[in-house]
Amino acid sequence: MAKLLVVDDEDKIRELIEKYARFEGYEVHMAADGWEAIEAARNESFDLIVMDVMMPELDGFSAVKEIRKFAQTPVLMLSARSEEYDRIHGFETGADDYVTKPFSPKELMLRVGAILKRARGAEGGIGGDPAGRRETWGREGLFVDITARLVTVDGEPAQMTPKEYDLFFYLLKNRNIALSREKLIEDVWGYDFFGEDRTLDTHVKLLRKSLGPYARFIVTLRGMGYRFEG
Repeated sequence: MAKLLVVDDEDKIRELIEKYARFEGYEVHMAADGWEAIEAARNESFDLIVMDVMMPELDGFSAVKEIRKFAQTPVLMLSARSEEYDRIHGFETGADDYVTKPFSPKELMLRVGAILKRARGAEGGIGGDPAGRRETWGREGLFVDITARLVTVDGEPAQMTPKEYDLFFYLLKNRNIALSREKLIEDVWGYDFFGEDRTLDTHVKLLRKSLGPYARFIVTLRGMGYRFEG
């Protein structure tokens, strides 16, 4: 049974998420602010944290930064603000997904399930080779060790969030293939396409920033999606 920590200063929101999460079979613990969330994450191990952004005392972004110092628990951020800056900031702090209020509880549970499924799949490693061989790729000053989940740009390790790595490796493994937004969301995020193309576009923007001069390898296909050329 997966264990969730639900963090929100609104009682009704916490209770709504708890109701649907317990129906799905999850064990649910709750916190009313960022400080409570940090304390709970220090004392217990959770499979996923649902974290509200706007809270008194300590906001969700700051709480996630603190938690990231001692735990890599997947995080789904909740916010009433949908501005791109907030979404980018959330992903840069290490959030796995970002959902704006008001939200559909059923959709939220689908996203929770998708994150948990990805996290379980990652426990065995990504891009490994059962024969013990390393899987690598390189062009110009961009080098990728898929087996080790390592990307270097002109000899320096690229600083990527876990989701940037997932998206980059998927694009790389399907290089020179046109990939629709729907396909990318479905295969990289693990759930059906809900029209959240902003989530995808935001991650592509962050990924291009991480790749520096080699961002040009990721080509935008207007009205369709993206393609990695290399």
